[in-house]
Amino acid sequence: MCGSGATTRGVPLGHDAYTHEPVGLNVTDWLRDGHITNTALWLQAQPGVGKSAIAKRLGTGLCALGWTMMVPADIKGEYTPLVRRLGGTVITVGPGHEAINPLDPGPLRAVLAREPVGTRRDALRESIRTRQAALLEALLAIELSRPPSTTERAILSRALDIASDSDPHGQPTIPDVRAVLALPSQPMLDAARVGKVRAYFDLIREALCALDLLVDGPLRGHFDRRTTAGFDPDTPAISLDISALNTGPDSVVSAAMLCSWAWGASLIESRRAGDGRNLLWVQDEAWRALRAGPGLVERGDRMTRTGRHEGIASLNITHSMLDLQALPTAEDRAKAAGIASRSAIHIYGGMAATELDSLAIPLSTRESNLITSWQGSGTWVPGQQHPGRGRLLLKTGQHIGLPVRMRLTPRERELFNTDTAFTGPQAAS
Repeated sequence: MCGSGATTRGVPLGHDAYTHEPVGLNVTDWLRDGHITNTALWLQAQPGVGKSAIAKRLGTGLCALGWTMMVPADIKGEYTPLVRRLGGTVITVGPGHEAINPLDPGPLRAVLAREPVGTRRDALRESIRTRQAALLEALLAIELSRPPSTTERAILSRALDIASDSDPHGQPTIPDVRAVLALPSQPMLDAARVGKVRAYFDLIREALCALDLLVDGPLRGHFDRRTTAGFDPDTPAISLDISALNTGPDSVVSAAMLCSWAWGASLIESRRAGDGRNLLWVQDEAWRALRAGPGLVERGDRMTRTGRHEGIASLNITHSMLDLQALPTAEDRAKAAGIASRSAIHIYGGMAATELDSLAIPLSTRESNLITSWQGSGTWVPGQQHPGRGRLLLKTGQHIGLPVRMRLTPRERELFNTDTAFTGPQAAS
């Protein structure tokens, strides 16, 4: 059966479909009361039933409660109107717009400078370096169509350290790392465990050419120079709008998403270290980046790990678990499935029956029937509302799922509007 009785505290998602009681989602209270063990959320439904509206309702509500919403790679630009309405900052990356340096520690540089020598300072420094190395390895994996070898990783790591130490601003760029790689200095020869320049280039040639493509290829000028974007540190919401790059090939979109994640994660960590505000990290269509090369699931996790145990709630949004099956290796698919299954809060919308066996958590027969009843229109009459619009099943742990009907206000219909959901005469009432 399906349950009811969720607290109304937190963000009001809607009303129980059976009892009509208000249903609220409160990540903080649920964690404190032991209803959930982590703050990861998994949102899954077929296109057109309102996934983005659910995410935006949750983000808006959390901002009202003093949280900050971060959309690190908005590939459709659909969060831009909402973020601006909330008084937040939209950073648009693309031709004629801003540039961001994904290796930029950002405000973490100032945080690091204030920290006295000790364990916390060392942890911050290592966090910066880990994220930078993970990004460079991920970008190489995309261009090489394979994971970088152990030797390539060791050489790249040494080049990153040299570039970082050589930059007076502590903000190395990808061209800076490439320049160090291209110069077979003694430290670089030592890292490669060779004594001759020719042997060095035999080992690093492919990786160097891959960086050449990143710097001089389709992404030229967007992620290969110093950050030009600015923002108010107290902004309630931040979005990196990369929709101008969405018409490019998948490899370009993937690289742009990875760069945006890395920069966004650094920004989030600096805010956490500074003001202690809770943050909602909205990650939509992550599979588009992770399918571009082997090993990107692990590197993406290393890159975006931002201390969720310290007040970070991550919201992963997808259409189908089949999206994860498109990842290049069995290991990647298993790790991605693990991220889904470990999420403490699951929100499901309308889906076909064929999807249910692959869900990250089991559903009861009644819950399954509800979800499939929402997945398709029951009539050929035009203009009828899709049966799944605004309907969702909220699941946490072993609790019975809560069937929720979400109704949008007129202002929400305007701000949450997408091409396929909650639009025109078919908008949820």
